[in-house]
Amino acid sequence: MLQKLIDGICRLFSVLMVVCLGLMVVMVFGNVVLRYGFNSGITVSEELSRWLFVWMTFLGAVVALRSHGHLGTDTLVSRLPVRGKKICLGATHLIMLYMCWLMAKGGWQQAVINTGTTSAVMEASMAWFFASGLVFAVLGGLIIAHDFWKLVSGQLADDQLIGIVESEEDVAAAEAAALQKAGRA
Repeated sequence: MLQKLIDGICRLFSVLMVVCLGLMVVMVFGNVVLRYGFNSGITVSEELSRWLFVWMTFLGAVVALRSHGHLGTDTLVSRLPVRGKKICLGATHLIMLYMCWLMAKGGWQQAVINTGTTSAVMEASMAWFFASGLVFAVLGGLIIAHDFWKLVSGQLADDQLIGIVESEEDVAAAEAAALQKAGRA
C-alpha cells in the first residue's frame, strides 16, 4: 500500500519535473530572444525559472531517493558479511532520517519566517519557495522510513543491502523491477 503511494507520487513528480524543465526552457529562451531581438523581456521569467529550478531539484531528489539513484560508494560495505551490510544500511537510514528531520524543521521555520515576505517580481510569498525543502524532507523521510522498515522486517534480499546502484542503467532496471513488482502486488 505505502509502496504504491510512493510510486504514484514519484510518477507525478517525474511529470512535474518535465513540466518545470519545459517551462524553464521556454521562459529563458523566450526572454533571451525578446531581449536581443526586441529590446524587451518577460519580467517574471528569471525569478519564476529560479523557483521552478529549486522545486524541480527537490522533486528530483525524492524520485532519486526512491530508486537509490544518489551518488554513493560501496567500497567498504560490499566487503562486509550480510550482518555488517544490514548494520551499515540501518545506520545510514537512521542518519538520513535525522537529516530529513533537520531539513523539515529548518524548512518549516523558513516557511513560517518568510510567510509575510514576498518575492521581488512575482510578489508571491517566499514561504512557497522554502516549502520545497519541507516537501522533500517529509516525503524523503517517508521513503527512508519505509526502506528502513523493509530492512528491519527482513523484506530485503541480500543483494538489496547495498543502498546504491552502479549506473543509470541499473537505476532504470531497478525502477522497472519496482514498478513490475508493484503491478503484481
